[in-house]
Amino acid sequence: MLHITDAELDRFILDDAPHGDLTTRSLGLSGTPTVMVFRAGGALVASSTEEAARILARLGCTVTLNAASGTQAAAGDVLLSATGPADAILTGWKVAQTLVEYASGIATSAAGMVAAARAVRPDVVIACTRKTFPGTKAVAIKAIIAGGATPHRLGLSDSILLFPEHRALLGQTTLAEAISRLKRACPEKKVVVEVTSQDEAEAAAAAGADVIQLEKFTPAQTAEVTERVGPCGILIAAAGGVTAANAADYAQAGAAILVSSAPYSAPPVDVKVTISPQ
Repeated sequence: MLHITDAELDRFILDDAPHGDLTTRSLGLSGTPTVMVFRAGGALVASSTEEAARILARLGCTVTLNAASGTQAAAGDVLLSATGPADAILTGWKVAQTLVEYASGIATSAAGMVAAARAVRPDVVIACTRKTFPGTKAVAIKAIIAGGATPHRLGLSDSILLFPEHRALLGQTTLAEAISRLKRACPEKKVVVEVTSQDEAEAAAAAGADVIQLEKFTPAQTAEVTERVGPCGILIAAAGGVTAANAADYAQAGAAILVSSAPYSAPPVDVKVTISPQ
């Protein structure tokens, strides 16, 4: 699983409690032995429970992790528990709970999309884009992986995606020349070409694209392209507006890859927390 650094976790803690917990300290409860339990409020796919455990451990708690990222949990299932002094428990409480709720919301959404698409086409890949909210990429990418999806691109540095915007800047350079240039410069990489029409898709296939990414095509339009281009051995990726509600339609249309940002905007799931004297 993707590693999230201690520095990031410390930033989460400092954001909420830069000078400790004023209420707990003022009540004189700081050293009171306390136990805290996280339970799933409903069916969910857990994510970032390891990071929640690490946050609590960094504050001085002893933690038991019951549900690793990727675990499918039912309502009432224990995700993790912690014991320690009240100031450590209460300082880590909301930071850890909120992290698990948001990350598990993304993971649960991704898992729903994967299940919907693979019910129609078992080998289809759900690939989530790099369009995460700034500063949350490590958590978000770990979450979609926990849900059974895969990263589409981790960033501009790791893969080649030739957009229409690139082609607009190439002057008289043909698409075939541009693809050839990319393959010479990066021979170990596949060249993905994004297109916005069926004619562009067929031109990209003829020009040597390895993957053709259909931007905002309907499932019917996707089926037309896969029928014409698919026999060439070129992978077809559907992108733009792909959600759990229509993932099966795109899979049925023949797209091998469904590219989506939808899981990143999923609402947080409910994680219920109980805190009591130890």
